[in-house]
Amino acid sequence: MTNPLIRAETPIEYFRELVEGAVERQRVESEELTRFYVVNLLAGFVQLDEGKPFDSEPLSLQLGRALQSGGATQRAGLRQVGDASLFISGFFSESLNRRLVDLDYYISLGGYAYEELSRQESQRVSRIFAELAEKFTAFVDVLSEVSERSGISSNNDLLRLYEKWIRTGSRRDGELLIERGILPNASIPQRFLQ
Repeated sequence: MTNPLIRAETPIEYFRELVEGAVERQRVESEELTRFYVVNLLAGFVQLDEGKPFDSEPLSLQLGRALQSGGATQRAGLRQVGDASLFISGFFSESLNRRLVDLDYYISLGGYAYEELSRQESQRVSRIFAELAEKFTAFVDVLSEVSERSGISSNNDLLRLYEKWIRTGSRRDGELLIERGILPNASIPQRFLQ
């Protein structure tokens, strides 16, 4: 007798199912190659060496160094900043609240890195990075749902969800608020947020 709670699948298979489901539920129109890139990104973070999950240097410094370099070094640096920003924003957005830098910092940094990268890669690959740059917040929402469904984090604090929605304008966060009986009000100025 097989145990339905134990699944024998690779990280890519696991994340493909979650990403495809989140993209469909959130009605994010995206190319198949972009979704495949996001699936591989997640699988790559799962398989990182335990000794060094992230570079300890701030992403803004990594971005600056990448922009000052050239060629393959620049592309690798931009990709690292974009990927780390997307992953952190999607999986750990709650931990960014009330920090020196918060979610909108990572969204801005990651979107910029992907936009710059889209100008340097081959035509086929540049479309992936251009779409990630253009729809960065939507893909943060996709990763947030993947995170919630995989049990890595939860979004129980309604106030934090509302603050996140005000800062980012995320359609998904707005829909989550509505599901919880809260009608989002975009007329509240950010200066009232602490």
